Amino acid sequence: MLYTVIKAVHIIFMVSYFAGLFYLVRLFVYYKDTDEFQDEKKKILREQYLFMTRRLWNIITVPAGIIMLLSGLTLIILNFGLMKTPWFHLKLTFLLALGSYHYWSWKQVLKMKTLAGATFPTANIKLRQANEVATFILFLVVFTVILKSMVIEYWWQLLAGFAVVVLTIMLTVKLVNSRKKKLNG
Repeated sequence: MLYTVIKAVHIIFMVSYFAGLFYLVRLFVYYKDTDEFQDEKKKILREQYLFMTRRLWNIITVPAGIIMLLSGLTLIILNFGLMKTPWFHLKLTFLLALGSYHYWSWKQVLKMKTLAGATFPTANIKLRQANEVATFILFLVVFTVILKSMVIEYWWQLLAGFAVVVLTIMLTVKLVNSRKKKLNG
């Protein structure tokens, strides 16, 4: 019973954490989108996006990430046999990628705080593409956990399917961005 309750907590805070990451990078995109606005409008919106970013990071994303991590570690302690399964090693590898993405996001939050209303240095298309990285990691983790032993047996089909999903999303982002430029330009 305890294991199941902790697993439920882990899943709930995983959802909250990813929601925070999804919206965080979207706020970076919105901030960057203000580059073309008039100064007064740009200043007001950038202050609001900075405020929203701080609150999202400090009140939702980081606390949810900590609870997700602690509950995940507790699950490992309660069922150490997980460490002997290949699918779990794969999941841990994807979680290392998530840790890298978290670090990148944190650096962007710090960069945004120091801008004091100045232009965000990262290109808009790069931010839009970075916004999809958390989706890719979530996709990999969920499929690994759900399919477990099948992941090892059918790894190449999953990898091919993942590559198709990544390419489709990236091309969609590029297409939407190019259409946006045409409409605005």
